[in-house]
Amino acid sequence: MNNLPNILTVLRIAVIPFLVLVFYLPVSWGHAAAAIIFACASVTDWLDGYLARSLKQSTKLGAFLDPVADKLMVSIALVLIVGEPQFQYFSLNSGDYSVPIAMITIPAAIIVSREIIVSALREWMAELGKRTSIAVSHLGKIKTTVQMISVIILLFCNPRTTPYLAILGYILLYIAAVLTIWSMVIYIKAAWPELKEQ
Repeated sequence: MNNLPNILTVLRIAVIPFLVLVFYLPVSWGHAAAAIIFACASVTDWLDGYLARSLKQSTKLGAFLDPVADKLMVSIALVLIVGEPQFQYFSLNSGDYSVPIAMITIPAAIIVSREIIVSALREWMAELGKRTSIAVSHLGKIKTTVQMISVIILLFCNPRTTPYLAILGYILLYIAAVLTIWSMVIYIKAAWPELKEQ
């Protein structure tokens, strides 16, 4: 595989086990390292697409692997975040607060569900030869950016991190979830004529 964009995509998949490993390391820098790995992977997500276009190295394999790598990274990162007990408690100046686990589970479930639905929809439209009719929109790119920032923040947080940073991550994750639903509606609307016909 001498195609640089595809190599970057495969590397993004290959680092996932290391993301999980360093997140659970019993060291003070574990979460920060996980956040850095995810941030670097997010940059390669943009970079491989840019290189594929600029070097004219777009391939069918790359078109398949790129969304797979993205969804694997995001889904696994969200599983790590949802399973982190420290997000259930906040100690602010005014006292200690318990946060229902659903507060982090709901937006994570929405985001993962949307990725599954849109992936299935794209595959189905591709079989009909009309994949371009549901190409990535500007809203989808904004959603991805907000989502990546929120995940990086939440991966970075640990029990010693200021709770306000975690709250910011929560807020951005909810914004990403809203944008996720909005962009999914746009995709379904674009595909609706075919869905209705079938």
